[in-house]
Amino acid sequence: MNQHKRIMKMILAALFLALAYVLPFLTGHISKIGSMLCPMHLPVLLCGFICGPVWGMIVGLVVPIFRSLTLGMPALFPTAVCMTFELAAYGAVAGIMHRLLPRKKPFIYCSLLTAMLTGRLIWGAAMHIVVGMSGGVFTLAAFIAGAFTNAIPGIIAQIILVPILVMLLDHPNILNLKD
Repeated sequence: MNQHKRIMKMILAALFLALAYVLPFLTGHISKIGSMLCPMHLPVLLCGFICGPVWGMIVGLVVPIFRSLTLGMPALFPTAVCMTFELAAYGAVAGIMHRLLPRKKPFIYCSLLTAMLTGRLIWGAAMHIVVGMSGGVFTLAAFIAGAFTNAIPGIIAQIILVPILVMLLDHPNILNLKD
């Protein structure tokens, strides 16, 4: 990959990081809605698709902890800690799948759904470990509620918006970042 493409990916990753940092402000005054819409997830998924698995994973690792330490939201423990693993998986898996599969609409959905499911499973495992270490119990019902039931609006938004944005940004005449 040439130097220009590496720099462009770094700049775009910084943009996705900034978006993941500021998007929760749109729903931040109503925390229940913010957790339902999963606003940090969209830029991390896009970063994985557009910039690749390494940048997607880095942005996913950084943004929850960065927001927690600078703004206090999400709460550092256990939320931001577990979201770090979830979002890192989103970015990495989206990037890996998008690299391996053809860049056609059905495969974008396949990559997205694989990343979303993997991230949620990793979040559940992280919550189980972290909550268990603090003496609590993270039940299957809590996992289903947190990963799926309460996140339905965010899941719908991701399924609608991410493929459209990937198809637009992934077009060869737009960013021209293919390896």
